[in-house]
Amino acid sequence: MMNKLLTELRRRNIFRVAGVYAVVGWVLAQAASVLETSIGLPLWFDGFVVATLLIGFPIAMLLAWAFELTPEGVKRSEAVAEGESVSAKPARTLDVVIVAGLVLVAALVIWQGTRGPILRQAQDEGSREANLLPHPELVEGSERATNNVNTDAASIAVLPFVDLSPEGDQEYFSDGMAEEILNVLVRVDSLKVASRTSSFGFKGQEVLGIPLIAQKLNVRHVLEGSVRKSGNMIRITAQLIDAQTDQHLWSQTFDRTLTTENIFAIQDEIANEIVKQLGIKIGGVSPETSKVRVAAGTENLDAYELFLRAHNKFIARNDIPGTITLFERAVAADPGFARAWAGLAAVYSVAPSWGVVDRDYNALAEKSAKQAIVLNPDLALPYAVLGNLEGDTFPINLTLGFAQLNEAIIRDPKETTAWLWRGLLNGAVGYFDKAEQDFTQCLAIDPAYENCRRHMAKVKLYTGETKRALELFEQGLMNGAGAQNEVFLPVYAAMGDFSTVLSSLYYRIMSGGSGADAPLIALNYRALTEPDFDFEKERAIIEAAYERAYGKPLDWTSSNNRDLAFQYRNYAAIKNPDTYTGYWWIPFPAALKTSPHQKRWMIELGLPDYWRKNGFPPQCKPVGENDFVCD
Repeated sequence: MMNKLLTELRRRNIFRVAGVYAVVGWVLAQAASVLETSIGLPLWFDGFVVATLLIGFPIAMLLAWAFELTPEGVKRSEAVAEGESVSAKPARTLDVVIVAGLVLVAALVIWQGTRGPILRQAQDEGSREANLLPHPELVEGSERATNNVNTDAASIAVLPFVDLSPEGDQEYFSDGMAEEILNVLVRVDSLKVASRTSSFGFKGQEVLGIPLIAQKLNVRHVLEGSVRKSGNMIRITAQLIDAQTDQHLWSQTFDRTLTTENIFAIQDEIANEIVKQLGIKIGGVSPETSKVRVAAGTENLDAYELFLRAHNKFIARNDIPGTITLFERAVAADPGFARAWAGLAAVYSVAPSWGVVDRDYNALAEKSAKQAIVLNPDLALPYAVLGNLEGDTFPINLTLGFAQLNEAIIRDPKETTAWLWRGLLNGAVGYFDKAEQDFTQCLAIDPAYENCRRHMAKVKLYTGETKRALELFEQGLMNGAGAQNEVFLPVYAAMGDFSTVLSSLYYRIMSGGSGADAPLIALNYRALTEPDFDFEKERAIIEAAYERAYGKPLDWTSSNNRDLAFQYRNYAAIKNPDTYTGYWWIPFPAALKTSPHQKRWMIELGLPDYWRKNGFPPQCKPVGENDFVCD
């Protein structure tokens, strides 16, 4: 009975039709997936094609059973004599083609399963922003590094997700998805997670390969992914890769309606799947029963998207006014969104240092930080903002500043901004050993946080380790972190390295400027390199040159011109200096040591009173009840 059935199935070409259908159907499904991404078809398009193919399969089998191809055309199977069917030779040829096609399909499926589609999509579709210049950490070579990957299984880097949206305008959203997952994983004590700064430094450099990227980030595993928004739908694809073998451990695609609930649910699922795959215990609980959670903070999708856009701009520091506007819109959309208030407080607090002074941003930062704490007292960033404000706004309250920064670190020991700002405050007070410890911890958490490196360089300079200070400063320059010229250019001048001074001044003054700026180069150069430079004698010339270059009189007392006043040795104009630079500890030019202004700045900052309550730093000591001296 079974043999007769098989014979009849073969005669009616059921197996051949099934094989052809499988090969052609697979090709059509792959084409649908490629077309959906490349020409911006709706997210449901490839699923619709696959569903149609599945529904069509039994219909094709019924048609193959009922009809047969003959030299005269298609006839019902019952009306076809055995000799009228398709000849044996073409049939055998078709069999060979079908078998070859099925083998090829199987091989491609297996290959896709072992490698995954994400990197290919990133290279083909995400090339809108491809930047193939070497990462700073790759200057020593670009050889593949499959044998030098960190063998610690509990280590991972989260690469920025690729934006595959039709318009290519959702990078802030794809970056945000990756960062939210990273922020969840970083709270798992037993898991080593590469910092955001380090991981995101490889954006657009997927061509380097996962093993090499993992080696440079010193991790065993890498999470990569993509995000595609289309209308009210979102597709998030994630893949976990073992960099030691370059094989995927887990991958999944999530198609959801675009809501905050769905977004956070996907982030939760990805984070927990990673924990499960790596076999990590959370709080002594097995991965099967433990859970890590994304700190959502809002159910308002508009507020969340505004927050992600603002946060992305804040990290880049490329548009402070625009960042402020986005954060303000986010808290307006959801006044209960604590993380948005914290972000707003942070950008308010740095606005003056970026030349944005149209409002009282210190007062706004304090108000926003306190609002964030009311909404969520567990957040670390608002306390860090308050601590930085206390240590940098006159009248200075150093005691409260340190207390707030300590609170931030207690709430989140991995909040690098808190370590940075506490290091700055310790350095300003003269506690250089504590400042170095803070910056060291900051760099341990995030080795690519150049702000911590350059302030570490400053501390090394203040403690007399000039060679090491310049090494750190120059390392920062190679990684794209400038600033601190007012501290380090006098060092190069004192060493007789006038070429470095001149080239630095030329770039700083002429980049983005005009020919009217050119006379300022010589004036700045003379102020830095001439030991006996007399500001009062040159004052009229300097002020005339600046007014001609910028079309307005030079206001020496403006906080934005403190560095300029310091460079021209107009020390008397600097009142109530901020803790960021620490003019009172700068060792060069040598003439500053005999100036009465160093001591004046310390007194204005309130350092002697603080030292008497909390201890003098090693380089200073009290003299009587009301005086002091620093070496």
